[in-house]
Amino acid sequence: MDIKKLTANTIRILAAEGVQKANSGHPGMPMGMADVAAILWTEFIKHNPDDPKWAGRDRFVLSGGHGSMLIYSMLHLTGYDVTMDDLKSFRQWGSKTAGHPEYGHVPGVETTTGPLGQGFGNGIGMAIAAKMTEARYGNLFAGNYIYGFCGDGDLMEGVSHETASTAGHLKLGNVIYFYDDNTITIEGHTYLTFSEDIQKRFESYGWQVLHTDAYDHDGIRKAILAGQAEKEKPTLVITKSTIGFGSPNKANTHEVHGSPLGKEEMIKTKENLGWSVDREFYVPQEVADLFADRKSEMKKLYDAWQKDFIAWKKSETEKADQYEKALSGWLPENLEEELVAAVSKEPSATRTLSSKVIQKLAQLVPYFVGGSADLAPSTNTFMNGFDAIFADKFGGRNFHFGVREHGMGSILNGITLYGGYKAFGATFFVFSDYMRPTIRLAAIMQIPAIYVFTHDSIFVGEDGPTHQPVEHLAVLRAIPNSTVLRPADGIETAMAWAYALRKTDGPVSLILTRQKIDAFDRAEDFNPSEVLKGAYITSKEKDGKLDLVIAASGSEVPVADSAKKLLGDKYNIRVVSIPSREIFEKQSEEYKAKIFPADVPVVVIEAATMTGWGDLFRQKLLLIGMKSFGASAPYQTLAEKFGFTGASVAEKIKSWL
Repeated sequence: MDIKKLTANTIRILAAEGVQKANSGHPGMPMGMADVAAILWTEFIKHNPDDPKWAGRDRFVLSGGHGSMLIYSMLHLTGYDVTMDDLKSFRQWGSKTAGHPEYGHVPGVETTTGPLGQGFGNGIGMAIAAKMTEARYGNLFAGNYIYGFCGDGDLMEGVSHETASTAGHLKLGNVIYFYDDNTITIEGHTYLTFSEDIQKRFESYGWQVLHTDAYDHDGIRKAILAGQAEKEKPTLVITKSTIGFGSPNKANTHEVHGSPLGKEEMIKTKENLGWSVDREFYVPQEVADLFADRKSEMKKLYDAWQKDFIAWKKSETEKADQYEKALSGWLPENLEEELVAAVSKEPSATRTLSSKVIQKLAQLVPYFVGGSADLAPSTNTFMNGFDAIFADKFGGRNFHFGVREHGMGSILNGITLYGGYKAFGATFFVFSDYMRPTIRLAAIMQIPAIYVFTHDSIFVGEDGPTHQPVEHLAVLRAIPNSTVLRPADGIETAMAWAYALRKTDGPVSLILTRQKIDAFDRAEDFNPSEVLKGAYITSKEKDGKLDLVIAASGSEVPVADSAKKLLGDKYNIRVVSIPSREIFEKQSEEYKAKIFPADVPVVVIEAATMTGWGDLFRQKLLLIGMKSFGASAPYQTLAEKFGFTGASVAEKIKSWL
């Protein structure tokens, strides 16, 4: 048997056996695409299993993460830290070989995939980051490709449309994706739901579209070489395949999409492929030797690159210094002081204050990049004095993502995963719904993507309830490992940005106002670092017994301050700003009790649904928030009608007490 065919059969049998042993999983795609994987990994992908984070490597993205046994088998065969025991423990407790590939759990997995279309978009983000790196640091960083496998499900999901359009517009010639065209989904054949012309669709985006048979090795090679030769267009290789290839009775059926072959069919498949039925999780010596030889070839390429890298650092000292700082996440020691000094003390909208911080960050942090989903004039996120990123012009700092929130989030994740950038994306808060899958994945992967959400409440005003976020704060706060900050003035905005820049293990969302926020009292001994405790006292009570704590976030902090002044003759009141519930919940019990004494009633004000606030307090509690959608009117009218004025809050408190 031809060595490459033997290699492909090794891949498909390992994948099928892993699923069979787990009695759970998706053997069909790995079996169908095993030949493409064999050619790609033994002849084309540049990587080094002994240095999985090598900057000169290509990236491989398995967008259809349900076929995870394919990438696990490849990582084992190519020499990564994925043992045969790991393959045998697929989908089991404590195993690194989870049901879908998870970034950070397995060396060689570049992104967490599974929700379809996300990996497709992440790869586009990686390709953009690769172009940016080349533009900033030179030809040493050129020639890296983003390879990927995607399937029918990926191409049905809307995020693939958004990111494919972006890739074509930016002429990302470093993208080579194989579309596993097997015409099968979980419910059956794709003719049930999917009849578009994929070639015409992608050509209209500006992609090069090629065709190959999934078992024609020369055709696969030619497609990859043609993809590499095309510098102005991303490449989609429509790969006609058979799901479950090799299985006599289940190939080309949806039965092999999400279920093991079964013991009998596993035996018949081995017999059909000329494989010993008595051997399980077996790698023929010829195949092991092939991958060992490829690893040696890649080691020579790696050593040559490292030699060039050392020479580059000596000859391009300034660029090398910037590159090392970017990779390490360097930030100025006095970052917080610089950002606080950049904001005005006059009352203003926090989106406007955020813009001042962004301009300062652009000066201080060269690898700080970001953009907006066609809303930069409203989100105030464009970095003045710096270019935007366009096709063939990747040295800029600003992105024009277009009206593509979901795609923006997926691309941000890809840029962040690539390394060397602090990237943000901005839109109206109500449209965070379009981005929630990507925010959730960033939280799972523990990557520090930054989201800037402006127009943060019903005080958007005249645009009405379609554009007025009500439930969105509760939704974002419900995502584990996601930090939400809703600042109330310039100092809080500056410190929120500082927190976002210093955060390394999860995404941060900054929630900012459209409207100007009124000034509010602060304690004389206030230190800006208190903001980074998540909650702190803005206005202290008088001497004597504390009667009440009024707490709020963002634009409602001045409302709390006003209510205190109206009630001050009768009650001894403290006002607390809570810019981040997640950060506050991580503080010591001693600090929490200091801010909110156990025997003192608490009032919380927020122009949003109040889901989750009750979990934070054991004290007697009054929640003043939204119980409905908003309405179309000037924001001052909405504040009056929905009860977010000092006078209204004071009356509610008096009735409650």
